[in-house]
Amino acid sequence: MSSVDPDPLSRLGVRGLEALVDDDTKKRQISIRHIAPKESINTLKDAFNRHLHYTMAKDRNEASDWHLYMALAHTVKDTLVSRWIRTQQHYYKKDPKRVYYISLEFYMGRTLTNTMVNLDIQPACEGTMRKLGLDMEELENSEEDAGLGNGGLGRLAACLMDSMATLGMAAYGYGIRYDYGIFEQKIKGGWQVEEPDEWLRYGNPWEHARPEFTIPVHYYGNIEHNEQGSKWVNTQVVQAIPYDTPIPGFRNNTVNTMRLWSAKASDSFNLNFFNNGEYLKAVYDRNLAENISRVLYPNDNVFEGRELRLKQEYFLVSASLQDIIRRYKSPKRGGAHGFRNSFSIFSQKVALQLNDTHPSLAIPELMRLLLDENGLAWENAWEIVQNTCAYTNHTILPEALERWSTQLLEKVLPRHLQIIYIINHHFLDDVKQRYPGDEDRVRRMSIVEEEGEKRINMAHLSIVGSHAVNGVARIHSNLLKSKIFKDFYEMYPEKFHNITNGITPRRWLMVCNSSLTKIISNTIGTEWLTNLHFLRNLESFQTEERVIRLIIESKKENKRKLAAYLKQNGNFEVNPNSMFDVHVKRIHEYKRQLLNCLHIITLYNRIKANPDMEVVPRTVIIGGKAAPGYFMAKLIIKLVNNIAQVVNNDESIQDKLKVVFLQNYRVSLAEKVIPAADLSQQISTAGTEASGTGNMKFMLNGALTIGTLDGANVEMREEVGEENFFLFGMNETEVEDARPNYYPKKYYDEDPELKQALDQINNGFFSPEDQGLFRDIYNQLVFSDRYMLLADFRSYIECQKRVDELYCRPREWARVCLLNIAAAGKFSSDRTVTEYASKIWGVDPSDYKLPLPHVVSNDSH
Repeated sequence: MSSVDPDPLSRLGVRGLEALVDDDTKKRQISIRHIAPKESINTLKDAFNRHLHYTMAKDRNEASDWHLYMALAHTVKDTLVSRWIRTQQHYYKKDPKRVYYISLEFYMGRTLTNTMVNLDIQPACEGTMRKLGLDMEELENSEEDAGLGNGGLGRLAACLMDSMATLGMAAYGYGIRYDYGIFEQKIKGGWQVEEPDEWLRYGNPWEHARPEFTIPVHYYGNIEHNEQGSKWVNTQVVQAIPYDTPIPGFRNNTVNTMRLWSAKASDSFNLNFFNNGEYLKAVYDRNLAENISRVLYPNDNVFEGRELRLKQEYFLVSASLQDIIRRYKSPKRGGAHGFRNSFSIFSQKVALQLNDTHPSLAIPELMRLLLDENGLAWENAWEIVQNTCAYTNHTILPEALERWSTQLLEKVLPRHLQIIYIINHHFLDDVKQRYPGDEDRVRRMSIVEEEGEKRINMAHLSIVGSHAVNGVARIHSNLLKSKIFKDFYEMYPEKFHNITNGITPRRWLMVCNSSLTKIISNTIGTEWLTNLHFLRNLESFQTEERVIRLIIESKKENKRKLAAYLKQNGNFEVNPNSMFDVHVKRIHEYKRQLLNCLHIITLYNRIKANPDMEVVPRTVIIGGKAAPGYFMAKLIIKLVNNIAQVVNNDESIQDKLKVVFLQNYRVSLAEKVIPAADLSQQISTAGTEASGTGNMKFMLNGALTIGTLDGANVEMREEVGEENFFLFGMNETEVEDARPNYYPKKYYDEDPELKQALDQINNGFFSPEDQGLFRDIYNQLVFSDRYMLLADFRSYIECQKRVDELYCRPREWARVCLLNIAAAGKFSSDRTVTEYASKIWGVDPSDYKLPLPHVVSNDSH
């Protein structure tokens, strides 16, 4: 037996890499890092010691890593606060149009390093910690991830917040301050076990409570009618308490605000119950109210119409809209408008972006506030709502589209259901006038679905109530227009836009991959940090041996770091010289982790059948969380872990093939995995992934992509060139054409390798303790196969051969890596935000670079 050595270059190691980079710096006199001034280090040292002593009440002898981290976090936050106040004062005085990004999820991850980078104080902080004899990496690892999101939707919201601040836009994020974020995943016996994510257990140094802006949110009750109109009465009230987190722009002194709401009962303690000895009843109402912000729903592209979820969605939009109206009405000292009683310019001063249908109740809620609380006429209120709201769609899967029961809405939000009925009545009148006699179209487009259980289609409400609707990748937006919302596109073509997702290059390259950041900056300068299109300048270096060598060594160093992490945290022994083949994302059938499993089993069978065959050593890394109620996804995790047990314990395989399942995949772990990846798996069935953003992160960090023509993969392949992308499988049109006559068992019968792999899954080869354990997977694939894995299997296997062939030529592989990095410019969230601003929000992004702040008044509004 022999293994192909894909990396015959001499191994420079860490010091060799640093020497090459430093030598390059001397030649070009360009560096992204600088030496911190001695005065800065002394100032930070004094502030750090002050916070350790007076904020944490500890000395160095007693302080744990967490205490030291908290002292450093407060020290860094000190440098934020005056900029934060100054920024808000600037908005208050200039009175620009403000953008409000309303999202049920913000997947922020860790804050410390990103803040130091954006404030340009990382070298000074690192120098300070060194002077104090502390390890910066250990302090960074003491921070809990703020995991207030399930995946891509929440992480996109975080990236857009970074970009809006970097572009100097007057922007605010509104979300919920969940006590428990996305669950902590443990793997026990190969199965996923969910444990609470107590990210606030030790406090959050980055947030600032604003109880003075507490807002009442109403539920239940009934409607009274009088001459003045309808009135919502006898409601139960929950208080929404805001917690603000500063969001710094990149080196521009702008600090925006993310405001998260926490639910508190209006009457937290019933003294009558307590006095009667009924202690549990005394706090019962409080617990019911506070459950609203207790936990993030771990939903996974399947809508579940639960009352608590509805209350969460309304809690978010009601508190946010009341706060937005308060800010709009407040006196503009130094501005031109004084106190605003009129809403005549509301949509000129306010842009609301609804991140999927989760905040779609903003439409009837804004109507209620304008009608019932501010006395506007219906026509005026509706014009304001439509001109203010915009809707981003994030899913193609029909089961993920929200449809709320009218019975539930009538119970929890009776006034809003009444408003939705009126909206639908006016809308259907327009449809009938536009398409006379087409009753089927009227039925299809109705916001109120009458068939079966009467439900409200929230996507339809979002389209009707918004002036703009966008998808998040070109293929996705085209599918919205041609299929999902075809009727609406025909009626309102001017509303529909495409805005392809993006990622912030600060966190997803500068923060997580310092060696590659340094190489790029020393090669082409630093302009790419705020204009990612400058990465195109790397293309002219694709034949320069020095740059190729640096790219190879940077990747090797990142792989060594990940290998060390896996050894320390999972006891996985992996070969850093093997190909790191990475598939990390939420576990879902449409993302096709099972197709990856079939490839692993096929590789294993080939090696077992021919021990002397030449193979490219591979470490297959899979990670992600399954929604707790999603049986098939959890079974997929168990299968991956059982395959790993067989493969990794087979001594005849040795280092030719390893399988690793990453426990508790999250943002901070992604920051370690993505820079180390050689191959990025983006293999969803064509026509199912809206966009993806993980694919962009891997591309930016120099991984090559194997994927289908789905989501943003289409545009990534166009940017880098088809020869630099590993494409396989059917496209979206071919999938739809094949679906009516698709018989997966035909592929099973005709492909011996596929049959062998599926039979091993079915007959207990990977589950000898329970031979029928994976029979559901076998039956799903052989007799149903909704996501057409078997149809794409052979194409995928052949494409993986091309991956091996290129990986055996390390310089050519590195050249293609460099071209992928160079082509990633389009996928910056700065570009995404700029497109939102120009196409939808009517805002001109302007990096006005506030002057460095000094101590100012705290009238930050």
